[in-house]
Amino acid sequence: MNKLNIDNLIDNYPLLKMLIALQPTSWFNPKITSVEQGIKQVGLGKQDIQEASERLTRFAPYLTQVFPDTVKSNGIIESEVVEIAKMKKQLQLDYGQSLFGRLMLKKDSHLPIAGSIKARGGIYEVLTHAEKLAIQAGLLEEGDDYGKLYSESFQQFFSQYRIAVGSTGNLGVSIGIISAKLGFSVSVHMSADARQWKKDKLRAHGVNVVEYEQDYGVAVAQGRKEAEQDASCFFIDDENSQTLFLGYSVAGQRLLQQFIELGVKVDQDHPLFVYLPCGVGGGPGGVAFGLKVAFGEHVHCIFAEPTHSPCMLLGVYTGLHDQISVQDIGIDNITAADGLAVGRASGFVGRSMQGLIDGYYTLSDQTMYNYLEKMDRLEGLQLEPSAVAGVIGPMIVSANIEYLQRLNLDKHKMANATHLIWATGGSMVPPQEMKSYLNKAIS
Repeated sequence: MNKLNIDNLIDNYPLLKMLIALQPTSWFNPKITSVEQGIKQVGLGKQDIQEASERLTRFAPYLTQVFPDTVKSNGIIESEVVEIAKMKKQLQLDYGQSLFGRLMLKKDSHLPIAGSIKARGGIYEVLTHAEKLAIQAGLLEEGDDYGKLYSESFQQFFSQYRIAVGSTGNLGVSIGIISAKLGFSVSVHMSADARQWKKDKLRAHGVNVVEYEQDYGVAVAQGRKEAEQDASCFFIDDENSQTLFLGYSVAGQRLLQQFIELGVKVDQDHPLFVYLPCGVGGGPGGVAFGLKVAFGEHVHCIFAEPTHSPCMLLGVYTGLHDQISVQDIGIDNITAADGLAVGRASGFVGRSMQGLIDGYYTLSDQTMYNYLEKMDRLEGLQLEPSAVAGVIGPMIVSANIEYLQRLNLDKHKMANATHLIWATGGSMVPPQEMKSYLNKAIS
């Protein structure tokens, strides 16, 4: 995009000045649609989510055999919801404003197998592919006990096939671990942002890790290229995959069930706000879709991005989606939040979900470090920088009177609100690495 176009763009979209200056910015979309209309726009529905959920249930007997940390949950990859009252007090102190309602956290940071939200979509897509291959070969039927996949004969069968993916870190970890365990030959193309320990972990599982000095976009492009040259290679496309998206979306129905068990009400008088860290958009987009299907108009999803990688906010706000990157407007896409270090948003998620996402905001790496330390000290939860991106969301929402009035969310409703921070990763971070994160905090 040339200089002149950027100048015109800034004239038409004044918030870009703040993005370019790397100033924390928030924008609440005035064009959000009805849930019914929004779901239609995505082209997927409740039935698709139900089928994804059933597929994960079929694979549960296999998962309990190969991953001991899934035994407790009977092979279902799910995380708990916890109240974080101390963090609520801290936020009120930090911002000098009240936060009405309760503050809770979704511990996808502690999901089994991969220790991040990517254990949802990434693992689901590999299982979907494995099931399809095995059924086509006449080795498996949907009514079978899928525990039989844990055998040398199935490993040999899958070893004829390859899987490739491009990743900044966590998606590669989830896909690499499950693919190698099933017997696939798997290559993970890692961008410059990927942490060394994630590469080491993958190699320890027998995964071929290909490293790049460039960002996420290059890693994805190379992964795609590798797959195109080999008919037996399946490329997992983080930018456009509906299968990945559906793997994430199962979280909505499950959260609904968890809230019923916890006695958390979500209705017209008890709004739910969910704060989701956003990279390319597949994970938060899929979760938000599942939440909208489960809770309807009573859930409000907000995406959080680093000031150095605001690709989804940039794409949706300008309406250019994947036709513009943060580099086009002079932003470097370099952030400590490796899972969010994406310069160009998913066109599929940006376009299909724009009517269902209430708002977007950006925050600095320093803010992430600060809240990472506070989360550890106050709540005993160790998270990655990207996983704390959602923590300040409730304060941004509470301060935006225009947005709350537009949605008819008065003081009474806000007093009954639940604010849910989606913590996306962190439980597998090595102690030394965690220590270096904690040392970067300024209290």
